[in-house]
Amino acid sequence: MIVQTAPEGQDPLVIEQLEHAALAGRLGAAWGNDGFDELRPRALMLHAIAHHDEGWDRVDAEIGQDPATGLPYSLVKTPLEKLVQTGARGAQLGESHHPYCGLLVSLHTYGLYHGRLGLSDKLFVDSVPEEHRPAVSEMLSGEAERQARLRGSLEGDRELAPWVSEQGLMHNYRLLQFFDTLSLYFNCTHDAARGTERFPRVPQRLDEEVEIEVSRVEAGRYRLEPFPFSEPEVNVTLSGRRLAPQALGTPMRSALEAAPTETETLTLVAS
Repeated sequence: MIVQTAPEGQDPLVIEQLEHAALAGRLGAAWGNDGFDELRPRALMLHAIAHHDEGWDRVDAEIGQDPATGLPYSLVKTPLEKLVQTGARGAQLGESHHPYCGLLVSLHTYGLYHGRLGLSDKLFVDSVPEEHRPAVSEMLSGEAERQARLRGSLEGDRELAPWVSEQGLMHNYRLLQFFDTLSLYFNCTHDAARGTERFPRVPQRLDEEVEIEVSRVEAGRYRLEPFPFSEPEVNVTLSGRRLAPQALGTPMRSALEAAPTETETLTLVAS
C-alpha cells in the first residue's frame, strides 16, 4: 500500500501497490520518440514494468493497520517480514510469464536493497535489523541465483541475448527504475505538494543516458525535460481510495473497500 500525503484537513488517498505498478506500465506504454529509443523487447518490457510489484498482491490483500496512523501500513512502514515476502513472489510471477520478465523483476527486488544498483546512495540492506537479516539474506541470495540461472537460459536466444548482456540488461533495468520512481513521484505526494524532481541516468539509447527533470506546471499538469514520450502530450490516470484513519482493530480491507474510489488524470507535456 501507498498512503499518499494529503492537504491539511483532508483524508489521504490509499493506493494499492498493483495500481502503482499499473501506472508505471501506462507510462511505459507511452515511451519513445526521436530522442529516446523504443522499449526492446517491447512486449516483455511492458509486462515487467506493469507487473514489477505483483508480489505485493497477498500483502496488500491482508492490509495490516499502522497503529501510529490508524491507516494501512504505507510502503516503507510495511513490517519487514511481510516486505521480504513480496520480493521472491514478484520474481516468481514474472518468471511464470517469461524468463526475461522474471530476470528484470528479480533485479528490481535486489536493487531495492542495494541502492537501486547505483542509482541511489541509500543501501537499505545495511539498515536491516539484526533479527531480520537471515531472512533478507536468504531472499537476496535466492534472487542472485535466479538471475544467474535466467541469464544463462536466455544467452542462447538470438533475440534476447543482447538484452541479457551486462550493457543491455542494465539499460532495461534503469528504464524500469525510471518508470517505477516516476510512478512513485505521483503516488506518494498529492498534486499541490509535488515539486521538481530529477531522475538520473535515464537511458536514451543503449549507450546514452540523461537526467530527466519533472516539474508541476499547474494542477494535474507536469513538464518533463527532456521529454521522452511518443506524443507531445500524454494523459495517464492514477486511482486510489480516500480513507480516514480508523479505530485500532478495524478490518482494513473492509474499510478500504467501503471507501470511495478517486481517479486523477495526469497530463505530461514537453517544455
